[in-house]
Amino acid sequence: MDEIINLGNSMIQHGKHNDRVYLMKLDKNDVSDVLYNIEEKAKENDYSKIFAKVPYGCEKEFLAKGYMVEGHVPEMVKGENDVLFLGKFLKEWRSKDEDPNLKLVLEKALRKKEEGNTLNNENKLISKYYIRLLDKKDSKEMAKVYSEVFETYPFPIHDPNYIEETMDDNLVYFGVFMEGKLIAISSCEMDVKNLNVEMTDFATLPECRGNGLAVNLLMVMEEEMVRRDIKTAYTIARAKSYGMNITFAKLEYEHSGTLIKNTNIGGDFETMNIWWKKLKK
Repeated sequence: MDEIINLGNSMIQHGKHNDRVYLMKLDKNDVSDVLYNIEEKAKENDYSKIFAKVPYGCEKEFLAKGYMVEGHVPEMVKGENDVLFLGKFLKEWRSKDEDPNLKLVLEKALRKKEEGNTLNNENKLISKYYIRLLDKKDSKEMAKVYSEVFETYPFPIHDPNYIEETMDDNLVYFGVFMEGKLIAISSCEMDVKNLNVEMTDFATLPECRGNGLAVNLLMVMEEEMVRRDIKTAYTIARAKSYGMNITFAKLEYEHSGTLIKNTNIGGDFETMNIWWKKLKK
């Protein structure tokens, strides 16, 4: 699995699993050192991509080195300042995704958004299930669900010990249960300092899909994040997934970019869509 390293007050992940360097957090005082280090890491390991989250105003040195803006999240830092999502493609094959379905998925999701809120009927389905916060005693069952849903994943969510560790590190998990069995999961990865959250790690058992569970999870997640004074929510969703893109569109998230062949999920490098929303009390 890819390794996470702290560089000053910044954080990167790198490894062969995703064949990339991922700049997860950048402190404005670390820009020059971090840029040098991620370039060296990519060169040493012959990676095919560098993916970087860069606060607006810190991007100049990156753009001068050949990075391109793939997307952004407005008001990501404390509900005020934007963050750019930059990519640098080090091998030609990584810079293109010619799957025609990706455009169709996004177009359908955007049409759903234009149609307005259609959640009332889906809310009725929740009576068959119940949703609650998950804790460490759920970790083995969570790992089992993730193992069934994902062949591979950018982080070791198939490992109960890893899941338990993340619960101590600003991750909050939610689960849908039916007759006492965990059937769907999601998580909120909070950046408490900057008041933003990534809505992520959605997984529903195959036999339980098509019941609006992800939409219901997302509504509960938003309520919990508002309670915790988080200002901005975003996701990086699989571009080929009708369900996930439509879920965020239905809840009035805005599409703000596409990350080409960004993440190894299910044994393939997948293109991802960025969706974001300003949370309101």
